[in-house]
Amino acid sequence: MVAGQATVDSITNPDKMFADAGINLIIDRVTTLDVNAKNITISTGRKLPYDKLVLATGASPFVPPIPGNELQGVFTLRNAPDAQKIQNYLQNKHPQKLVFVGAGFLNLELAALLSEENPGVYDITIIELLEHPLPLMLDKEMGQIATNFLKEQGFQLKTKQKVTEIMGKNGAVSGVILDNREILDADMVVLSVGTRPNLELAREAGLEIGKTGLKVNEYLETSNPDILAGGDIIETEHFITKKLAPSLLRGPAVIQGRLIAKRLAGYNIPFPGVLNNSAVRIFNKYIGATGLNEDQAAKEGFNALGVTVDSSSKHRMIPGNESWTLKLVFDKITQKLLGGQIISNTVAPVKEIDTINALILGGMTAKQMTTLMCAGNPDCSSEPSREPITIASEQALQKMNLR
Repeated sequence: MVAGQATVDSITNPDKMFADAGINLIIDRVTTLDVNAKNITISTGRKLPYDKLVLATGASPFVPPIPGNELQGVFTLRNAPDAQKIQNYLQNKHPQKLVFVGAGFLNLELAALLSEENPGVYDITIIELLEHPLPLMLDKEMGQIATNFLKEQGFQLKTKQKVTEIMGKNGAVSGVILDNREILDADMVVLSVGTRPNLELAREAGLEIGKTGLKVNEYLETSNPDILAGGDIIETEHFITKKLAPSLLRGPAVIQGRLIAKRLAGYNIPFPGVLNNSAVRIFNKYIGATGLNEDQAAKEGFNALGVTVDSSSKHRMIPGNESWTLKLVFDKITQKLLGGQIISNTVAPVKEIDTINALILGGMTAKQMTTLMCAGNPDCSSEPSREPITIASEQALQKMNLR
Protein backbone atom coordinates (compact mmCIF):
# COMPACT_ATOMS: atom_id res chain seq x y z
CA MET A 1 0.00 0.00 0.00
CA VAL A 2 2.71 2.50 0.93
CA ALA A 3 4.44 1.98 -2.43
CA GLY A 4 1.14 2.10 -4.31
CA GLN A 5 1.16 -1.56 -5.35
CA ALA A 6 -2.00 -2.48 -3.41
CA THR A 7 -5.16 -0.83 -2.08
CA VAL A 8 -7.04 -1.25 1.20
CA ASP A 9 -9.86 -3.06 -0.60
CA SER A 10 -7.47 -5.52 -2.23
CA ILE A 11 -6.03 -6.69 1.09
CA THR A 12 -9.19 -6.81 3.23
CA ASN A 13 -12.14 -9.18 3.14
CA PRO A 14 -15.42 -7.53 2.08
CA ASP A 15 -18.29 -7.47 4.59
CA LYS A 16 -20.43 -9.37 2.06
CA MET A 17 -18.15 -12.41 2.38
CA PHE A 18 -19.13 -12.76 6.04
CA ALA A 19 -22.83 -12.13 5.37
CA ASP A 20 -22.87 -14.76 2.61
CA ALA A 21 -21.39 -17.26 5.06
CA GLY A 22 -24.12 -16.56 7.62
CA ILE A 23 -21.79 -14.67 9.94
CA ASN A 24 -23.13 -11.71 11.90
CA LEU A 25 -20.36 -9.14 11.51
CA ILE A 26 -20.26 -6.29 14.03
CA ILE A 27 -17.58 -3.65 13.58
CA ASP A 28 -17.10 -2.16 17.03
CA ARG A 29 -14.77 -2.13 20.01
CA VAL A 30 -15.14 -4.60 22.86
CA THR A 31 -14.85 -2.73 26.15
CA THR A 32 -15.30 -5.52 28.71
CA LEU A 33 -15.18 -9.30 28.90
CA ASP A 34 -17.16 -10.89 31.74
CA VAL A 35 -16.12 -14.53 32.12
CA ASN A 36 -18.63 -15.17 34.90
CA ALA A 37 -21.67 -13.90 33.01
CA LYS A 38 -20.12 -15.19 29.75
CA ASN A 39 -20.72 -12.04 27.76
CA ILE A 40 -18.87 -9.14 26.20
CA THR A 41 -19.83 -5.47 26.11
CA ILE A 42 -19.16 -3.29 23.06
CA SER A 43 -18.71 0.48 22.99
CA THR A 44 -22.44 1.13 22.42
CA GLY A 45 -23.19 -0.61 25.72
CA ARG A 46 -24.72 -3.62 24.03
CA LYS A 47 -23.98 -6.98 25.67
CA LEU A 48 -23.39 -10.08 23.58
CA PRO A 49 -23.53 -13.53 25.26
CA TYR A 50 -21.25 -16.40 24.25
CA ASP A 51 -20.89 -20.12 24.77
CA LYS A 52 -17.36 -20.14 23.37
CA LEU A 53 -15.20 -17.07 22.74
CA VAL A 54 -12.14 -16.62 20.54
CA LEU A 55 -9.64 -13.88 21.43
CA ALA A 56 -7.54 -12.65 18.52
CA THR A 57 -6.76 -9.08 19.50
CA GLY A 58 -3.31 -9.14 17.89
CA ALA A 59 -0.37 -6.95 18.79
CA SER A 60 0.65 -3.32 18.55
CA PRO A 61 4.00 -1.89 17.45
CA PHE A 62 6.43 -1.20 20.26
CA VAL A 63 7.45 2.45 20.28
CA PRO A 64 10.72 2.84 22.17
CA PRO A 65 10.62 5.55 24.88
CA ILE A 66 13.07 7.86 23.16
CA PRO A 67 12.69 11.65 23.03
CA GLY A 68 11.00 12.84 19.84
CA ASN A 69 9.00 9.71 19.05
CA GLU A 70 5.82 11.80 18.88
CA LEU A 71 7.07 14.19 16.18
CA GLN A 72 5.31 14.54 12.85
CA GLY A 73 6.97 12.24 10.35
CA VAL A 74 7.69 9.40 12.81
CA PHE A 75 5.73 6.27 11.93
CA THR A 76 5.17 2.65 12.80
CA LEU A 77 3.65 0.21 10.30
CA ARG A 78 1.27 -2.49 11.44
CA ASN A 79 -2.04 -2.11 9.62
CA ALA A 80 -3.80 -0.43 6.68
CA PRO A 81 -4.38 2.91 8.47
CA ASP A 82 -0.66 3.05 9.30
CA ALA A 83 0.18 2.46 5.64
CA GLN A 84 -2.23 5.17 4.53
CA LYS A 85 -0.65 7.67 6.94
CA ILE A 86 2.82 6.94 5.57
CA GLN A 87 1.57 7.14 1.97
CA ASN A 88 -0.11 10.49 2.64
CA TYR A 89 3.03 11.86 4.25
CA LEU A 90 5.16 10.77 1.30
CA GLN A 91 2.76 12.37 -1.16
CA ASN A 92 2.21 15.61 0.75
CA LYS A 93 5.54 16.29 2.45
CA HIS A 94 7.89 14.75 -0.16
CA PRO A 95 10.55 13.57 2.32
CA GLN A 96 13.86 12.51 0.80
CA LYS A 97 16.00 11.46 3.75
CA LEU A 98 14.36 8.35 5.19
CA VAL A 99 15.65 6.61 8.33
CA PHE A 100 14.43 3.10 9.17
CA VAL A 101 15.03 2.04 12.76
CA GLY A 102 15.23 -1.76 12.85
CA ALA A 103 16.47 -4.05 10.07
CA GLY A 104 13.74 -6.69 10.22
CA PHE A 105 11.91 -7.85 7.12
CA LEU A 106 9.13 -5.26 7.42
CA ASN A 107 11.45 -2.24 7.33
CA LEU A 108 13.71 -3.74 4.67
CA GLU A 109 10.78 -4.67 2.46
CA LEU A 110 9.27 -1.19 2.77
CA ALA A 111 12.59 0.53 2.06
CA ALA A 112 13.19 -1.64 -1.00
CA LEU A 113 9.68 -1.10 -2.39
CA LEU A 114 9.95 2.67 -2.03
CA SER A 115 13.33 2.61 -3.78
CA GLU A 116 11.98 0.48 -6.61
CA GLU A 117 8.92 2.67 -7.15
CA ASN A 118 10.90 5.93 -6.93
CA PRO A 119 14.47 5.22 -8.09
CA GLY A 120 16.97 7.88 -7.13
CA VAL A 121 14.50 9.87 -5.02
CA TYR A 122 15.25 8.67 -1.49
CA ASP A 123 18.39 8.70 0.63
CA ILE A 124 17.79 5.67 2.88
CA THR A 125 19.57 4.79 6.10
CA ILE A 126 18.83 1.64 8.11
CA ILE A 127 19.82 1.42 11.77
CA GLU A 128 20.02 -1.96 13.51
CA LEU A 129 20.92 -2.61 17.14
CA LEU A 130 22.31 -6.08 16.37
CA GLU A 131 25.23 -7.16 14.19
CA HIS A 132 23.51 -7.57 10.83
CA PRO A 133 20.15 -7.16 9.06
CA LEU A 134 17.36 -9.72 9.49
CA PRO A 135 18.86 -10.89 12.81
CA LEU A 136 15.87 -13.10 13.67
CA MET A 137 16.21 -14.94 10.35
CA LEU A 138 19.90 -15.03 9.45
CA ASP A 139 23.08 -15.88 11.29
CA LYS A 140 26.36 -14.01 10.93
CA GLU A 141 27.48 -15.82 7.77
CA MET A 142 24.25 -15.36 5.82
CA GLY A 143 23.70 -11.94 7.38
CA GLN A 144 26.94 -10.75 5.79
CA ILE A 145 25.55 -11.64 2.36
CA ALA A 146 22.48 -9.54 3.12
CA THR A 147 24.64 -6.68 4.41
CA ASN A 148 26.74 -6.57 1.25
CA PHE A 149 23.64 -6.69 -0.94
CA LEU A 150 21.88 -3.82 0.83
CA LYS A 151 24.98 -1.65 0.53
CA GLU A 152 25.15 -2.46 -3.18
CA GLN A 153 21.60 -1.12 -3.50
CA GLY A 154 22.73 2.23 -2.10
CA PHE A 155 21.39 1.84 1.44
CA GLN A 156 23.43 3.22 4.31
CA LEU A 157 23.49 0.46 6.91
CA LYS A 158 24.49 1.19 10.49
CA THR A 159 24.60 -1.93 12.66
CA LYS A 160 25.33 -2.35 16.38
CA GLN A 161 23.98 1.17 16.88
CA LYS A 162 20.98 2.60 18.69
CA VAL A 163 18.85 5.71 18.25
CA THR A 164 18.89 7.74 21.48
CA GLU A 165 16.88 10.75 20.27
CA ILE A 166 14.73 11.85 17.37
CA MET A 167 15.35 15.50 16.61
CA GLY A 168 12.62 17.91 15.53
CA LYS A 169 12.07 21.31 13.98
CA ASN A 170 8.72 23.10 14.04
CA GLY A 171 7.05 19.94 15.32
CA ALA A 172 8.37 17.69 12.53
CA VAL A 173 11.25 15.23 12.49
CA SER A 174 14.58 16.66 11.34
CA GLY A 175 17.08 13.97 12.31
CA VAL A 176 18.17 11.24 14.70
CA ILE A 177 21.00 10.96 17.19
CA LEU A 178 22.80 7.63 17.61
CA ASP A 179 24.40 6.29 20.76
CA ASN A 180 27.84 7.04 19.29
CA ARG A 181 26.68 10.71 19.10
CA GLU A 182 26.48 10.67 15.31
CA ILE A 183 23.68 12.87 13.96
CA LEU A 184 21.77 11.86 10.83
CA ASP A 185 19.45 14.15 8.91
CA ALA A 186 15.95 12.72 8.47
CA ASP A 187 12.70 13.89 6.88
CA MET A 188 10.87 10.72 7.91
CA VAL A 189 11.53 7.94 10.44
CA VAL A 190 9.96 4.49 10.46
CA LEU A 191 10.23 2.53 13.73
CA SER A 192 10.06 -1.26 13.55
CA VAL A 193 11.63 -2.69 16.68
CA GLY A 194 9.09 -5.28 17.77
CA THR A 195 5.51 -5.59 18.99
CA ARG A 196 3.59 -6.06 22.20
CA PRO A 197 0.48 -8.30 22.43
CA ASN A 198 -2.82 -6.53 23.08
CA LEU A 199 -3.61 -8.20 26.40
CA GLU A 200 -5.88 -5.61 28.01
CA LEU A 201 -9.14 -7.59 27.66
CA ALA A 202 -7.49 -10.87 28.64
CA ARG A 203 -5.81 -9.33 31.67
CA GLU A 204 -8.99 -7.59 32.89
CA ALA A 205 -10.88 -10.87 32.51
CA GLY A 206 -8.37 -12.62 34.80
CA LEU A 207 -6.97 -14.97 32.16
CA GLU A 208 -3.49 -16.33 32.84
CA ILE A 209 -0.73 -14.33 31.15
CA GLY A 210 2.68 -15.79 30.37
CA LYS A 211 6.05 -14.17 29.73
CA THR A 212 5.45 -13.32 26.07
CA GLY A 213 1.67 -13.43 25.71
CA LEU A 214 -1.60 -15.04 26.75
CA LYS A 215 -1.12 -18.59 28.02
CA VAL A 216 -2.85 -21.35 26.03
CA ASN A 217 -2.66 -25.13 26.06
CA GLU A 218 -1.85 -27.33 23.07
CA TYR A 219 -5.44 -26.96 21.88
CA LEU A 220 -5.21 -23.14 22.06
CA GLU A 221 -7.53 -22.96 25.07
CA THR A 222 -6.79 -20.28 27.66
CA SER A 223 -6.96 -20.78 31.43
CA ASN A 224 -10.72 -20.51 30.90
CA PRO A 225 -11.65 -23.53 28.70
CA ASP A 226 -14.54 -21.62 27.10
CA ILE A 227 -12.12 -18.99 25.76
CA LEU A 228 -9.68 -19.88 22.99
CA ALA A 229 -7.02 -17.63 21.50
CA GLY A 230 -4.59 -17.43 18.61
CA GLY A 231 -2.32 -15.13 16.64
CA ASP A 232 -0.02 -12.45 17.98
CA ILE A 233 -1.74 -12.36 21.37
CA ILE A 234 -0.71 -15.83 22.53
CA GLU A 235 2.39 -17.44 23.95
CA THR A 236 3.27 -20.78 22.42
CA GLU A 237 6.44 -22.88 22.40
CA HIS A 238 9.26 -23.30 19.94
CA PHE A 239 9.06 -26.69 18.24
CA ILE A 240 12.79 -27.41 18.69
CA THR A 241 13.75 -25.82 22.00
CA LYS A 242 10.34 -26.37 23.68
CA LYS A 243 10.85 -22.97 25.29
CA LEU A 244 8.07 -20.40 25.47
CA ALA A 245 7.97 -18.16 22.43
CA PRO A 246 5.71 -15.47 20.94
CA SER A 247 3.65 -16.28 17.87
CA LEU A 248 4.09 -13.32 15.54
CA LEU A 249 3.84 -14.53 11.95
CA ARG A 250 0.97 -15.02 9.53
CA GLY A 251 1.63 -18.74 8.95
CA PRO A 252 1.17 -19.84 12.58
CA ALA A 253 -1.81 -17.48 13.00
CA VAL A 254 -3.64 -19.05 10.04
CA ILE A 255 -3.04 -22.58 11.32
CA GLN A 256 -4.08 -21.57 14.83
CA GLY A 257 -7.32 -20.14 13.46
CA ARG A 258 -8.04 -23.39 11.66
CA LEU A 259 -7.23 -25.50 14.71
CA ILE A 260 -9.48 -23.33 16.88
CA ALA A 261 -12.33 -23.87 14.42
CA LYS A 262 -11.66 -27.62 14.45
CA ARG A 263 -11.55 -27.65 18.24
CA LEU A 264 -14.94 -25.94 18.36
CA ALA A 265 -16.19 -28.56 15.91
CA GLY A 266 -15.05 -31.37 18.19
CA TYR A 267 -11.61 -32.25 16.80
CA ASN A 268 -8.55 -32.73 19.02
CA ILE A 269 -5.57 -31.59 16.95
CA PRO A 270 -2.72 -30.09 18.99
CA PHE A 271 -0.70 -27.11 17.77
CA PRO A 272 2.91 -28.33 17.29
CA GLY A 273 4.70 -25.11 18.19
CA VAL A 274 6.46 -22.56 16.01
CA LEU A 275 9.54 -22.70 13.82
CA ASN A 276 9.16 -19.10 12.63
CA ASN A 277 9.21 -20.14 8.99
CA SER A 278 9.34 -16.90 7.00
CA ALA A 279 10.30 -15.41 3.64
CA VAL A 280 10.76 -11.92 2.21
CA ARG A 281 11.66 -10.24 -1.08
CA ILE A 282 14.12 -7.35 -0.96
CA PHE A 283 14.74 -5.99 -4.44
CA ASN A 284 15.75 -9.07 -6.45
CA LYS A 285 16.80 -11.11 -3.43
CA TYR A 286 14.46 -13.68 -1.95
CA ILE A 287 15.32 -14.66 1.62
CA GLY A 288 13.80 -17.46 3.68
CA ALA A 289 14.54 -19.00 7.07
CA THR A 290 13.12 -21.54 9.47
CA GLY A 291 14.07 -23.16 12.75
CA LEU A 292 17.33 -22.13 14.41
CA ASN A 293 20.20 -20.50 12.58
CA GLU A 294 23.74 -21.40 13.60
CA ASP A 295 24.12 -18.53 16.06
CA GLN A 296 20.75 -19.25 17.71
CA ALA A 297 21.46 -22.99 17.91
CA ALA A 298 24.75 -22.38 19.67
CA LYS A 299 23.09 -20.03 22.19
CA GLU A 300 20.49 -22.72 22.91
CA GLY A 301 23.23 -25.17 23.84
CA PHE A 302 23.23 -27.33 20.72
CA ASN A 303 26.49 -28.64 19.29
CA ALA A 304 25.65 -26.88 16.04
CA LEU A 305 27.11 -27.61 12.62
CA GLY A 306 26.33 -25.31 9.69
CA VAL A 307 26.79 -26.30 6.05
CA THR A 308 26.47 -23.81 3.20
CA VAL A 309 25.93 -24.85 -0.44
CA ASP A 310 25.56 -22.81 -3.62
CA SER A 311 23.18 -24.01 -6.31
CA SER A 312 21.20 -22.81 -9.34
CA SER A 313 17.53 -22.28 -10.12
CA LYS A 314 17.68 -24.24 -13.40
CA HIS A 315 20.02 -26.61 -15.17
CA ARG A 316 23.13 -24.75 -16.23
CA MET A 317 22.38 -24.86 -19.97
CA ILE A 318 18.93 -23.23 -19.57
CA PRO A 319 18.66 -19.45 -20.14
CA GLY A 320 17.58 -17.44 -17.11
CA ASN A 321 19.49 -19.63 -14.68
CA GLU A 322 19.98 -17.82 -11.36
CA SER A 323 22.14 -18.64 -8.34
CA TRP A 324 20.95 -19.35 -4.82
CA THR A 325 22.56 -20.25 -1.52
CA LEU A 326 21.31 -22.69 1.10
CA LYS A 327 22.55 -23.11 4.65
CA LEU A 328 21.45 -25.99 6.84
CA VAL A 329 22.15 -26.31 10.57
CA PHE A 330 22.40 -29.71 12.27
CA ASP A 331 22.94 -30.89 15.84
CA LYS A 332 26.11 -32.99 15.93
CA ILE A 333 24.83 -35.08 18.81
CA THR A 334 21.47 -36.19 17.41
CA GLN A 335 22.31 -35.45 13.74
CA LYS A 336 18.88 -33.82 13.50
CA LEU A 337 18.16 -30.84 11.29
CA LEU A 338 17.71 -27.67 13.36
CA GLY A 339 17.20 -24.98 10.77
CA GLY A 340 17.77 -23.59 7.33
CA GLN A 341 18.34 -20.30 5.51
CA ILE A 342 18.05 -19.46 1.81
CA ILE A 343 19.18 -16.43 -0.17
CA SER A 344 18.16 -16.59 -3.81
CA ASN A 345 18.21 -14.38 -6.90
CA THR A 346 14.83 -15.70 -8.03
CA VAL A 347 11.56 -16.63 -6.39
CA ALA A 348 11.20 -20.41 -6.83
CA PRO A 349 14.18 -21.64 -4.75
CA VAL A 350 13.19 -19.67 -1.65
CA LYS A 351 10.08 -21.82 -1.28
CA GLU A 352 12.34 -24.78 -0.57
CA ILE A 353 12.37 -23.32 2.94
CA ASP A 354 8.99 -25.05 3.32
CA THR A 355 10.65 -28.39 2.51
CA ILE A 356 13.25 -27.70 5.17
CA ASN A 357 10.47 -26.77 7.58
CA ALA A 358 8.74 -30.11 6.95
CA LEU A 359 12.03 -32.01 7.40
CA ILE A 360 12.50 -30.39 10.82
CA LEU A 361 8.93 -31.22 11.85
CA GLY A 362 9.58 -34.79 10.76
CA GLY A 363 12.68 -35.05 12.96
CA MET A 364 14.91 -35.91 10.01
CA THR A 365 18.63 -36.50 10.44
CA ALA A 366 21.51 -35.68 8.10
CA LYS A 367 21.84 -39.36 7.17
CA GLN A 368 18.15 -39.67 6.30
CA MET A 369 18.22 -36.46 4.28
CA THR A 370 20.93 -37.76 1.95
CA THR A 371 18.18 -39.89 0.36
CA LEU A 372 15.80 -36.97 -0.24
CA MET A 373 14.62 -37.23 -3.85
CA CYS A 374 13.39 -33.91 -5.24
CA ALA A 375 11.42 -33.34 -8.44
CA GLY A 376 13.79 -32.40 -11.26
CA ASN A 377 13.28 -30.58 -14.54
CA PRO A 378 15.76 -28.45 -16.50
CA ASP A 379 13.45 -25.43 -16.42
CA CYS A 380 12.18 -25.85 -12.85
CA SER A 381 14.97 -27.05 -10.59
CA SER A 382 18.63 -27.37 -9.84
CA GLU A 383 20.42 -30.15 -11.61
CA PRO A 384 20.05 -33.38 -9.61
CA SER A 385 23.79 -33.34 -8.98
CA ARG A 386 23.50 -29.84 -7.49
CA GLU A 387 20.34 -30.31 -5.40
CA PRO A 388 21.59 -28.46 -2.32
CA ILE A 389 19.56 -30.10 0.46
CA THR A 390 21.07 -33.53 -0.20
CA ILE A 391 24.51 -32.07 -0.88
CA ALA A 392 24.46 -30.12 2.39
CA SER A 393 23.35 -33.27 4.22
CA GLU A 394 26.18 -35.30 2.66
CA GLN A 395 28.70 -32.64 3.64
CA ALA A 396 27.32 -32.61 7.18
CA LEU A 397 27.83 -36.37 7.42
CA GLN A 398 31.44 -35.96 6.30
CA LYS A 399 32.09 -33.17 8.80
CA MET A 400 30.55 -35.26 11.58
CA ASN A 401 32.63 -38.22 10.37
CA LEU A 402 29.55 -40.47 10.36
CA ARG A 403 29.15 -43.73 8.46
